[in-house]
Formats: sequence, C-alpha cells, structure tokens
Amino acid sequence: MALKVLIRSGDLETPASITFDAPRIVVGRGEGSEVRLPDPSVSHRHASIRQRGSDYVIIDEGSTNGTFVGGVRLSPHAPRVVRSGELVRVGRVWLELDIEQALATANLQATTREIALRLVQSALAAQGERVCARVVVTNGADQGKELSLANFEKTYVIGRGPDADLPISDKDASRRHVELSRRGESVCVRELGSKNGSELGKKKLEKGKETPWPNAALLRIGDTELALEDPLVLALAELEASADEPMRSDELVEPPRAVDAGVAPPAGDVRPVAAPIADVPKRTSAPPTRRRGGLRSADVAVALLALVVLALSLLGLAWVLRAE
Repeated sequence: MALKVLIRSGDLETPASITFDAPRIVVGRGEGSEVRLPDPSVSHRHASIRQRGSDYVIIDEGSTNGTFVGGVRLSPHAPRVVRSGELVRVGRVWLELDIEQALATANLQATTREIALRLVQSALAAQGERVCARVVVTNGADQGKELSLANFEKTYVIGRGPDADLPISDKDASRRHVELSRRGESVCVRELGSKNGSELGKKKLEKGKETPWPNAALLRIGDTELALEDPLVLALAELEASADEPMRSDELVEPPRAVDAGVAPPAGDVRPVAAPIADVPKRTSAPPTRRRGGLRSADVAVALLALVVLALSLLGLAWVLRAE
C-alpha cells in the first residue's frame, strides 16, 4: 500500500498531490521535508508519517502550532493511527491522506520542490502579485524583450520562428533554437539541434540534453544574450528561512470545501479564517504587513502611555482649579 498526500491549500485551484512508498515521511517547512509546505505556521520539521505494518501513524514532532487529526490536537511525539481519507492540519495547512494501491511518485525530490514553488506562486497570485521566472534579452537586436515562465507544465521555445514563445530576430538563430522548462527549483535549457548552437555560461550546450540554467549565467544565441530572473525561488528561500509564526489562540482554520465537516476543529468562541498558504513577504523596501487581529506589544505600550498622559493632565487641571 502507498500513501497519497493531497495538499488542500485554498490558493491552489486543484490539490497538489504526491504518493509515497516509504517507511517514514517528514512534513515541514524545511528543504529536507518530503512534504514541503512554505507557510510560517508550519515548523521546519513539523510532523512525520510512519508506516507500521498495514497502518500509517502520524506523529507531531514538537511543532509550534500543533498537528490536528479529526479536530483533535495531538500530543507531541505521541503516534496516532490515520485512516484513508482523513484530514490532517499542520499549522494553517490542510492535508488529506489516502491509503491506496498506487505507484510512488517518480523523482520525489524534484516533485516536492515543484509543489512548494507552486504554493508560493499561488499565494503571490492571491495577493495580486504575478511573480514568476522570466527570461530577459540583455544584449542584441531584441534587447529588452522578455518571456514569463508562468506555467510549470509548459515548455517554452526561443527562436527565429514566428510561433516561438520568445521570437528573436538574430540571423544566427534557428526557427526553433532552444527549449525552456521548469524542473523543481530550476529552469532547464534544451538545445533543439540548431544550426549554430548555443552557449550557457560560456559552455556549449549538447544537442537534446537538458541543462539547468545556473544563477547569473547568460544564454547566448548568435549575438543575442539572455538572462534568467527567478524571484519565485528567492521568495521560497525567504519563507523557509523565517522563524515559526505562532498562531493566535482564537484562530480557526476552516477545512477545505467539499470535505466532511465532521473532521473540522471543534466550534467555539473563535473567528474563522481562510486556509491558504500564508502571505509571502513582498519584495519591496516597505515593512511587512501585519496579520489582521491581535495587538502588538508596541500598540499596548502606546495605549498605556496615552492613559498616563491623560491622567497627569487631569491631575494638573484639578490642582489649578483648587489653587484658584
């Protein structure tokens, strides 16, 4: 039996899924996690799922915000058997666990990285930002042209042909010169057998072979030079390097739609909030936006100072009136 983990983030149009056939699976925000969730409410090593005979158990690994199954918060390091179709919440992120006869996902490391990038991209899109990798022509007749690599499933063609995703007018370029595709955190370049060849980082590309595009390396086609800019990878790195964000005590993360409400956390005097991957820090010089709800210590200090000033003013007024 294999374990299929579906990530039911509110930012994703369809759940992301990955299938495991392994005795232990780590769920967390760190790069080494098999289920990699770029949300500050998820600890770097949040929980683990372990196979015991024909069953699977989930264990909270001492996370900041806890692991929940069926509305019950697990005690740290205490195993709990999970059934197929059951919902699990780690921090603000919902997971659905399905136990079934299935083949494990091929190339697990690349797939989990790709899912993490999709989650960050979806979160940025939900915030109104369209941050994705792009290729920019930095030198040549088409300087300033650019191509956005927004779709993880698509391959993009650069060449002289009018049907190319990034058409360039360089006389030494073939109609279909190179092909670009996303592979996890990397953008790969494949030489399509062009007449004059291509160079990546001053190294000639081998025909038909996919080559990862290194940071700061230039792709050269004839007299045209192209650079890769990928702020999505930088945003993912920022989220993974950040400290855990403690959730508010009154914060309720609603289960995903079309799921049995019986597995939701117990109702109470709480305010429900949405369940997407958390806000991604905007890449500007402005300070990060505060989450709604709750007072910071600075707010409380300012309020107390204002009350003290008001009290002193009233005492001063009373003394003046008494002196008269």
